[in-house]
Amino acid sequence: MDRAQLASFLRTRRDALQPEDVGLPRGRRRRTGGLRREEVAALSGMSTDYYSRLEQQRGAHPSEQMLAALARGLRLSLAERDHLFQLAGHAVPRRAVRADHVNPGMMRILDRLHDTPAQVVNHLGETLAQTAPAVALLGDETRHTGLASSVHYRWFTDPAARLRHPAADHATQSRLIAAHLHAAYTRDGRASRAAAIVDALLAASTEFAELWREHPVPGSYCPPKRFQHPEVGSLELHCQVLVDPDESQTLLVYTAVPGSESDDKLRLLSVIGAQRV
Repeated sequence: MDRAQLASFLRTRRDALQPEDVGLPRGRRRRTGGLRREEVAALSGMSTDYYSRLEQQRGAHPSEQMLAALARGLRLSLAERDHLFQLAGHAVPRRAVRADHVNPGMMRILDRLHDTPAQVVNHLGETLAQTAPAVALLGDETRHTGLASSVHYRWFTDPAARLRHPAADHATQSRLIAAHLHAAYTRDGRASRAAAIVDALLAASTEFAELWREHPVPGSYCPPKRFQHPEVGSLELHCQVLVDPDESQTLLVYTAVPGSESDDKLRLLSVIGAQRV
């Protein structure tokens, strides 16, 4: 671990970020040109003291989990993330296996959608980041671990995953999810995480096994959806999609027809989401 270089790297990347880049107000009393230490700490999900010690060359050896959190908080590119791991004395994460790093461009866009249900999802169906209104609409999808981190897996193994969709839509949703997992499997091959999810589902779900044998092919990634929310009731939403250039991540933005009942309910969910932050 190169403490001096690690501290210098963190400072330069913190100084390069502006509040507007991460969805924060600039304020009138800001003395530093970039972000404050406490802001980076909050964005990375760690204490200000822990982060400050790293910049002061006094911190403990950060774990891979902490480094991944810092990479997300500082909006690092994959190359910068790899460099961060090397400075901290860790092996560079294998990009073909790890799919938990949000593209900085995606993150900058997500930061500007603080009042809208939006989330970044990778090609395995794992939610990497959500806005507060998205959490209010869908629940915290980033809390899951292991196979359950994939909505593809949860949909066919956990009845709770279907509660926010009307029962009449479950069959259509099942086929869509199976088709997108099939696409991920075709892209990544037998020795991939997609294959591990497929193998687990073939053993656990008869419904999935039947769909898999049909070789489903995805159409529109995110067609209009109906939701059944426990607090605001039924919503009919459209989903706008932005795909990352390497097609490994997708930004999903949920909208409603202006002036509709669903639009009013989305506004209410934005308030609910803000109150829970």
